[in-house]
Amino acid sequence: MHLLVLGLGYTASRVAAAFTALGGSVTAVRSQPGAGVLTLDSPELPGTIATATHILSSVPPARDGSDPVLAAHAAALAAAPAQWLGYLSSTGVYGNTDGAWVDETAPVGNGRRSARVAADLAWQALHPAVRVFRLPGIYGPGRSALDRVASGNAHRIDAPGHLFSRIHVDDIVQAVMASLTRGAPGVYNIADSLPATGNAVIEFACDLLSVPYPPIEPLDTPLLSQMARGFYAENRRIAATKMTRDLGVRLRYADYVQGLRGCLKDMDR
Repeated sequence: MHLLVLGLGYTASRVAAAFTALGGSVTAVRSQPGAGVLTLDSPELPGTIATATHILSSVPPARDGSDPVLAAHAAALAAAPAQWLGYLSSTGVYGNTDGAWVDETAPVGNGRRSARVAADLAWQALHPAVRVFRLPGIYGPGRSALDRVASGNAHRIDAPGHLFSRIHVDDIVQAVMASLTRGAPGVYNIADSLPATGNAVIEFACDLLSVPYPPIEPLDTPLLSQMARGFYAENRRIAATKMTRDLGVRLRYADYVQGLRGCLKDMDR
């Protein structure tokens, strides 16, 4: 087995490690050029696409709204003999649902993530073996509410009723790896079972670290970027029944309580 990873970031690097642990080989494409480093512009990349058995892209849309991978290599990917292709997308494609649950049958394109919607749909149409994984807020070791609290960068925002879903990075890896041998091509929501307010997560992180809660800030606080304010304009809960049913995934961290406790153990190592 040979996995080509396009974009070796926080999540994809862990998928690559899991793939290697199964005995497969991995070729990674990175954004920054260097000696022996493949980039999207590397002349040998089309040949690698043509020989990989598995291909995963975690590259987000560019500032101009295009998907950099598809802009450069859509034809090669569409013709690839790979038995499995994966794309890490976002549950932001669903837009605002006023807190309602959404599964993979829900419409997309009604929110602020128009470029992500276009990429999501383009990957779905690209190849008959594509799996699109729609991910909510990703957290894990070194990238959780515990780290924000510990660094003094955690905020509680006056946005009552604002719910969102999240997923521990280890469970994304578990779902992606399960899809190598289970489940049909298509779209999969990957999310835990307990959507919650951001304040609840921050408060639990503070409890674990035995520190005071940060003050409640208004939504227009200068502490939030314009992008962060946009996040609070959308309110949804992600249903991941298909992940459980078709991929056979039983989450290691079923909710943020379990997930943050796991992150705390990693911090203590």
